[in-house]
Amino acid sequence: MINLLKAGAAQLIVLHHLAFYGPMSDQARLLLPDLIGWLGDSARIAVQVFLVIGGFLAAKSLSATGMPGHDQPLRAIWHRYAKLAPPFLAATLIAVVASLLASEWMTHDSISEPATVAQLLAHALLLHGVLGFPSVSAGAWYVAIDFQLYVMMVLMLWLGGLAVGKRVVPWLMPFVVTLGVAVSLLYFNLESDWDNWGLYFFGSYGLGIMAWWASDRRLDSGTVLWLLTMVALPALSGLLLEFRSRIALAVIVACALFLFGRIKTTSQGRGWTVVNELGRISYSVFLIHFPVCLLVNAAFTRFVPPEPELQAFGMLVAWGASLAAGVVFCNWVENPLSRVMQRLSERFAVTAPKPLPARVSAVSLR
Repeated sequence: MINLLKAGAAQLIVLHHLAFYGPMSDQARLLLPDLIGWLGDSARIAVQVFLVIGGFLAAKSLSATGMPGHDQPLRAIWHRYAKLAPPFLAATLIAVVASLLASEWMTHDSISEPATVAQLLAHALLLHGVLGFPSVSAGAWYVAIDFQLYVMMVLMLWLGGLAVGKRVVPWLMPFVVTLGVAVSLLYFNLESDWDNWGLYFFGSYGLGIMAWWASDRRLDSGTVLWLLTMVALPALSGLLLEFRSRIALAVIVACALFLFGRIKTTSQGRGWTVVNELGRISYSVFLIHFPVCLLVNAAFTRFVPPEPELQAFGMLVAWGASLAAGVVFCNWVENPLSRVMQRLSERFAVTAPKPLPARVSAVSLR
């Protein structure tokens, strides 16, 4: 189910950027105005799928039972950075080169200004949005936000563990996450000035966290009902205060993850093989699609007549090329870098302060 959601959301993000940035979509819009208009505007909310899934999987790996405590927060944060940043930086450098090449064939707003050393360093630290540097590639903001949200989750668990000590307080973390969802949806998510910070997006992320905890089959129905009620109140209150389609989608995705978390399903067959593969390469597609689309846009602008049918075909070419590039990037860049960073992490282990006393309620990444 997660792979299905990731695969579908990744395709919508690619098509959204193709429709939003142009210039092929400027011509194709004459042929399919409603479709191009929807892709260029509403399809962007597909990123909520990744936010909810991110919270769902973070809860699974960091605190599967919802108990406070994490004895190695620095190690967990480093592992997340090592997973996200190296392929992101590689894709950023490819985007810089793609912008230079595309500028030889066309002049368009989608082409970034030549990147500076400070700008690239900010990208490498996943701080470009916070420090006010423009993104080199579309979607770069999401990688930084994902890292911020994960750090927030780790620190909440760690501080919760410090607060309760050896006591077993099963409702502490659900309460803290619910409070974070409420603060996010009722304030931060209503202020666009906060969209470079994780608090703006924690409402969706927190829905995913609560969906994992509520989907635990070992819980009795009363406990599940309380967990769902806790998170439903701020979610519905936020929608009543100001309806946002992106938050409505996040609620729907969280509900789907909860339901499928409590139902045993199979994913066999050729169709699921394709879905699982698209899910596997979704992060690589997310990283590499913009420079690919930029180059295809430039080529069709320079060498192909500006007829709606031909430019619409160019969008399909860019879409297919993005998927092919995602496979290559995943197999030859993302996965090798992951293995290198894993070996480096094992050799130069990030050490933390003296760990908390071992507790059966705490979950370690080891």
